[in-house]
Amino acid sequence: MKPGMVPPPPGEESQTVVLPPGWQSYLSPQGRRYYVNTATNETTWERPSSSPGIPASPGPHRSSLPLTVNGYHTSGTPAHPPETAHMSVRKSTGDSQNLGSSSPGKKQSKENTITVNCVTFPHPDTMPEQQLLKPTEWSYCDYFWADKKDPQGNGTMAGFELLLQKQLKGKQMQKEMSEFIRERIKIEEEYAKNLAKLSQNSLAAQEEGSLGEAWAQVKKSLADEAEVHLKFSAKLHSEVEKPLMNFRENFKKDMKKCDHHIADLRKQLASRYAAVEKARKALTERQRDLEMKTQQLEIKLSNKTEEDIKKARRKSTQAGDDLMRCVDLYNQAQSKWFEEMVTTTLELERLEVERVEMIRQHLCQYTQLRHETDMFNQSTVEPVDQLLRKVDPAKDRELWVREHKTGNIRPVDMEI
Repeated sequence: MKPGMVPPPPGEESQTVVLPPGWQSYLSPQGRRYYVNTATNETTWERPSSSPGIPASPGPHRSSLPLTVNGYHTSGTPAHPPETAHMSVRKSTGDSQNLGSSSPGKKQSKENTITVNCVTFPHPDTMPEQQLLKPTEWSYCDYFWADKKDPQGNGTMAGFELLLQKQLKGKQMQKEMSEFIRERIKIEEEYAKNLAKLSQNSLAAQEEGSLGEAWAQVKKSLADEAEVHLKFSAKLHSEVEKPLMNFRENFKKDMKKCDHHIADLRKQLASRYAAVEKARKALTERQRDLEMKTQQLEIKLSNKTEEDIKKARRKSTQAGDDLMRCVDLYNQAQSKWFEEMVTTTLELERLEVERVEMIRQHLCQYTQLRHETDMFNQSTVEPVDQLLRKVDPAKDRELWVREHKTGNIRPVDMEI
């Protein structure tokens, strides 16, 4: 569920009649239209006009067109949230009528939204299902808006924190893979060292003939194989271990900066929400005071009651304006947090895909080097195979006899 921040849609009037600069129109939950001057925070039920005699404070124009963020529409002008309960709205004509009773009701607005940990969401029972930002994928940007109960304790963990932990865990896994390859390199180096040492062994060095040649080639093949494994270990270091170890050396530091940035935005959102609640409480107190003085006027308890009512009405109106200003600041903070969350989660998603692809490529390189090593090892024993096929015991005997013969005259019987 994503934060709900879209203002009430403009009615037909706002589409056919151009408002003076600086004014925006909104609909209350009851369907009644009211107007807000974004420069002065003035509010009125009547449509403002720039004609003489009807004040309309001009201010810098702020677009209410929706801002598209990765397929999701959020308001360019921060919306007034539904919980602007019992708001006193000032009419620009100076009418002293108290409009607090006809303002959007808190109970009704509560049915449309729900606030969890200072983030406002559409109420799941009354709002239509939101469209996912990336509906064809299980994307980070769609499924980590809410907080999750921390399994290690009684607190909660922000959805972004879960994503961050996954990134840091991925970095740790990458580091451990590099250490694993390093251990593999050590084994190769030790194996090559032992093979080279064995190839220098003098055992059976006196074997002669074609078999002696084959035996000498066996020992030479060990030296060749040792060289193959040394080259294999060197390539493992340069083409697999080192890239795994050095990939994103500053990743942890970058993730920490990212975490602090999102956390700061969330703290600002909480601060804005607290200000809204404080302003709402102040408005309720001002309206209660206004109602009490209105009742006193009806029973004529004091000659000064009418003047007191005017003061109370001004204070109530000011409290309503303060609430709307706080709500506007809250929505700006939530909009900023929303946009940064979308941008950052998509970046984390990209980084994870990049990390997995990088590791896959280097493991493929490992298997390729392994195949090459096997082929080179095979090539070292091929000369041995060739010589073994040429071993001829009869020929060896002939050569040996020719070289070592002592005489070919056989003994005969002794004569008397």
